[in-house]
Amino acid sequence: MPPDGARALLAEAAQRLKEAGCGTPDLDARLLFQAATGLSREDIILDPGRRIPAGDIGHFEALVMRRMEREPVSRILGEREFYGRPFRITPATLDPRPDTETLVEAALALMPQGARLLDLGTGTGAIVVTLLAERPDATAVATDLSQEALAVARENAERAGVAQRLCLMHGSWFAPVTAVFDMIVSNPPYIPKADIEGLSPDVRNFDPGLALSGGDDGLDPYRAIAPRAASHLAAEGHVLVEIGAGQAEQVEAIFAASGFSKVERHKDLGGHVRCLAFRRPSGAPEK
Repeated sequence: MPPDGARALLAEAAQRLKEAGCGTPDLDARLLFQAATGLSREDIILDPGRRIPAGDIGHFEALVMRRMEREPVSRILGEREFYGRPFRITPATLDPRPDTETLVEAALALMPQGARLLDLGTGTGAIVVTLLAERPDATAVATDLSQEALAVARENAERAGVAQRLCLMHGSWFAPVTAVFDMIVSNPPYIPKADIEGLSPDVRNFDPGLALSGGDDGLDPYRAIAPRAASHLAAEGHVLVEIGAGQAEQVEAIFAASGFSKVERHKDLGGHVRCLAFRRPSGAPEK
C-alpha cells in the first residue's frame, strides 16, 4: 500500500523525481504537494504524519508524473515568481528566468523620472510589468509577435496593478511602434538554432520555439533591433538587451555598427555577462 502520510509521500515522490533526473527533487516534490493538498510548508513541518485524503494523493501523483516527464514545476503550476511577484505563464510564453532580473536591476538604475519604456518581445510581460510596478511614475509600450503572449502579459499587468500604464501592441519588434522612448528593453530569443536540440528537456520541450531560437547563430534579433533602436530613443536614452553566455562581444559589434559605442556590461549571479546597456548615439536622428 502506498504511503498516505505527508512526510512519507514527499520522501517517496522526491526519490522518484531524483531518479528521473530532476535537479531539485525535494523542492519540486514539496511545491507540487502543496499545490495538490492546499497545505502550507508549516503544515507539513508541524504535522509530518498527517493523513492525506485519497483524492489529494491522486492529484499529487498526477503532478509528480508530469514533473517526471520533465515538465517544469512552474509550468505545471502555471505560475513563476519573478522579482518577488507572481507571473502567470502558459505554453505561449517563455518561462521567466532569474537571470533576467539582471536586466531589471540595470534598467532601474538608468530609468529617469517619468520614464517612457518600450519592451520588445514582452512574452509574459515580466520585465515591463516589474519596471512599472517598481516605478509608479513610468509608462510603457510592449510588443510581441504572439497574440496569446500579449493576453498573458495583459493578465499579469492587471494582476500587478499596472495595466493602466501599459499599452500592448501586436507585431514584430518595432513594427507597430511610432513613438520615442527614454528606454528600450528586450530579452529576445538568443539560442543558436543548432543548439536547441541539446537544451535541457525542461526547456526544449516546454518553452515555445519562437521564444528560444535566435536564428543560425542566435544573433538575428539583435540585428533586427540595433538599426532601429536609436530612432526610437529620446536624447540620453538607453537600450538594454539580455544576451546569452559568451555573446557580449558579438552583440556589442552589432550595436556598434548602428552607432552605439557606450556600453555597460552587467553580470548575472553566475558571473556571466547577461545584460548590455547601450546609450543613444549623440547626433542620431529622432523620429
